[in-house]
Amino acid sequence: MSPLSSGLLGDLDPTSDRAVFRQIADQLREAIDRGRFREGEKLPSEAELVDHYGVSRMTVRNSFSILQGEGLVHAEHGKGVFVRPRPPVRRLASDRFARRHRDQGKSAFIVEADAAGSHPQVDSLEVQEEKASQDISARLGSVRRVLARRRRYLLDGRPVEFATSYLPLDIARGTQIAEPNPGPGGIYARLEELGHRLDHFEEEIRARMPSPDEVRTLRLAAGVPVIHLIRTAFDAEKRPVEVCDTVMAADAYVLAYQLPAT
Repeated sequence: MSPLSSGLLGDLDPTSDRAVFRQIADQLREAIDRGRFREGEKLPSEAELVDHYGVSRMTVRNSFSILQGEGLVHAEHGKGVFVRPRPPVRRLASDRFARRHRDQGKSAFIVEADAAGSHPQVDSLEVQEEKASQDISARLGSVRRVLARRRRYLLDGRPVEFATSYLPLDIARGTQIAEPNPGPGGIYARLEELGHRLDHFEEEIRARMPSPDEVRTLRLAAGVPVIHLIRTAFDAEKRPVEVCDTVMAADAYVLAYQLPAT
């Protein structure tokens, strides 16, 4: 039986001033929100919707475009349009940099991947010394040159974020931090071994639409925004010892926070 014959979608309102393609998008959106179409499930085909509503294929495609722009669905060439899965990774700010994880030899990304039941990978790794940008220099206390560590993170083979860490050369040059593999616990574990016991982190977060390069790097579907996060790590002497500039696929993460009620 066709999914449209079971009452999952209603009829168009011919008396409404709302455009037909928007009415169709409204009905599909409501069906998704109510769980009539589940995560990963294929939506009715263009042909089924054309037959159900008595409209043109272009009208149906315009309806799909609205939902894609909202990040609710994604199209797979030759297969159809599918409900986009909810974010798989819960990024708990108050826990991800806990020292106990470093003591266990785990970086923050591995901790999050384990919690999500996913397989973590890192690729596109670049480590080099370079001139600090004006912004990075200011954040690190007016340093002129930095060690930059660029990498892309994947979960189960899917790119979910890419990040660049900038560290002062007087701290990082000639250490394991400058090696492709910084060792168990990542660069934060190495910083603490070098005597820079981490005291706190400051994060700035904003959401925006991705650049063309970011779309390619993260393989983003149409309409998916990114989360741009800049984090500065401070040691016990209140010195900034690292700035991490991260761009994340917004459909891959939930950012969770625990705030004191004081």
